[in-house]
Amino acid sequence: MSNILVIVESPAKAKTIEKFLGKNYKVVASIGHVRDLPKSTMGVDIENDFEPKYINIRGKGDLIKSLKAHAKKADKVYLATDPDREGEAIAWHLAYILGIDINEPCRVLFHEITKDAIKAAVKTPRAIDVKLVDAQQARRVLDRLVGYSISPILWRKVKKGLSAGRVQSVATRLICEREREITQFIPQEYWKLEATAFSQRHKEIFKMDFHGSLTEKIALENENQVDAIIKELADKTAQVTKVEKKKKLRNPHLPFITSSLQQEASNRFGFTTKKTMIIAQQLYEGITIKGQGTVGLITYMRTDSTRISEVARTACRAYIEEKYGTDQLSTEEKKGKVSKNAQDAHEAIRPTMVELAPNEIEGALTKDQLKLYDLIWSRYVSSQMASAVFESYSVEVAIGDYMFRATGSKLLFEGFLKIYQPGQQMDRLLPEFEEGETVKISALDPSQHFTQPPARFTEASLVKEMEEKGIGRPSTYAPTISTILSRGYVEKEKKSLKPTELGFIIDEIMTDYFSNIVDVAFTADMETKFDEIEEGDMQWKTSIRAFYGPFITMIEKADQEIEKVDLTEETDIDCEKCGKKMLIRHGRYGKFLACSDYPTCDNTKPILKKLGIKCPICEDGEIIERKSKKLKVFYGCSEFPKCTFVSWDMPIDKKCPKCGDLLVTKKTKKQEVIKCHSSTCDYVEQN
Repeated sequence: MSNILVIVESPAKAKTIEKFLGKNYKVVASIGHVRDLPKSTMGVDIENDFEPKYINIRGKGDLIKSLKAHAKKADKVYLATDPDREGEAIAWHLAYILGIDINEPCRVLFHEITKDAIKAAVKTPRAIDVKLVDAQQARRVLDRLVGYSISPILWRKVKKGLSAGRVQSVATRLICEREREITQFIPQEYWKLEATAFSQRHKEIFKMDFHGSLTEKIALENENQVDAIIKELADKTAQVTKVEKKKKLRNPHLPFITSSLQQEASNRFGFTTKKTMIIAQQLYEGITIKGQGTVGLITYMRTDSTRISEVARTACRAYIEEKYGTDQLSTEEKKGKVSKNAQDAHEAIRPTMVELAPNEIEGALTKDQLKLYDLIWSRYVSSQMASAVFESYSVEVAIGDYMFRATGSKLLFEGFLKIYQPGQQMDRLLPEFEEGETVKISALDPSQHFTQPPARFTEASLVKEMEEKGIGRPSTYAPTISTILSRGYVEKEKKSLKPTELGFIIDEIMTDYFSNIVDVAFTADMETKFDEIEEGDMQWKTSIRAFYGPFITMIEKADQEIEKVDLTEETDIDCEKCGKKMLIRHGRYGKFLACSDYPTCDNTKPILKKLGIKCPICEDGEIIERKSKKLKVFYGCSEFPKCTFVSWDMPIDKKCPKCGDLLVTKKTKKQEVIKCHSSTCDYVEQN
């Protein structure tokens, strides 16, 4: 019998797959990349047509020896790394290290970790796709040229530890531009006028909104205009002039792709993009299910295609028919709009076995795994279900020379909403009016409003913006956001992404001297070039040559013209160790205080954001805002570690009337309440 070695990327995946393949197969993990460009140098031979200088990754010597030993014993080696450009490149590097001919059928691909998928994959190996590898090399080399050329300039001109990148710098720019829009926004006044009416025939009260004159819409711009209209409406008869009923369909959503999953998990559960991808990876690699062993529950989670296989579609529709009835099936295949740069190599993110409903396996999953799996499962199953049917109802009421409108709706047929609710769905009912009947106006309520500036990006909305503009790929959204947060260019304020002072400085430098790099159109165009390389329509070094000529000119100009930026700020705070003045400096986690006599004195301490509230435990300290290692805000005593008071919710300067402990502000998705900090007290008040 043959002795076959299969190499995957993840140890967890290796265990699952080895169980499926049986005793003639040995499955081991490369644990990601084994070769890469060196960290200490550029690693790209610019003089030799941008040839990459790959080396074995430091710390992986023993792993590589082990892989070579396993390969030597094997009759055949299959490279089963992830089914994307990065995975293809890892397979290519493994082939080099193990002496495998890349033109031989050594590459195995699967998009889900199930027994049938794995067994089918090993029966149909192919050669390594060099075009995919070249697309990855083009990205890797380009990003290395950008990062290792610009970052040293930022180190010299601003401070050590900074970095620039082709995608991260554009993401930072988007956030900075949005902040400038917010700062420069000038609110515009507008008014609304709501009428409360009573239908004598139905004995019902209903509300309607001002629309305009009998012939056109009128914008209400100021109080004088509204007051004049209210005077005109006094004692006027209100008559129903138009009643319109329509049936409207609400179509199901397509299954998730990477970006839409990240957005929905953020909006529903508050998951960061990074957390969503970690949990999705766990679901993909395999969960132990009672009676079935370890099973990969979802398909590959890095995809921008909404396509699903015909086999999966048939199984899903059979499941819906059995569980919910034939009338709940969609009558036509629904295809959505996919971004112009989408890769269609993968399916959408879907459950591998539709019969494994969330309630069937909840005992095998953690709370967060269950949340994400339920989201993926219900979105996928609902995509094959019938549209929801609503009855929409609109009424126009004439009062003198003006028109008011009221709208209502009623759900007639649930369809896909039976299992997937994109948002809270409530009927808004109106009386059954007839044209010509009169109603009585009991109140006219004017209200002043002002236009609002655009909202700051959240992780979810930034991913959406990046996807729409063609910036990055499914695999890069989460790492990009993590990078700009960890570099201190952006910080989180509640759930919003806000640029820091350092972020504005870096963005200004990048915009002034590397405008192409942070240009959205340029970044999207590079993604298109990578696609062309993958399709075989362009040589990867051709794209690098075209980029590098103008780029090196920008580098030389920037190095000469950028003046050194001094980020330190003087304070009147004395150093408690040496008596010299403390300075405000910038670090990875934001600003901090450091002695001006550094390196003679290395005293540092955090800048405390005080709430002006005495600690309820020790009464010597004040409550201050702190950040955890994961940059999550919490509140503690300034006398820590002597005092251990801590709260995830923001304290307010008010005592609980029930037990005397501090009150805190507790925020949920739906509301904000004031409650007692004590875990043994149930006092709550609405804020």
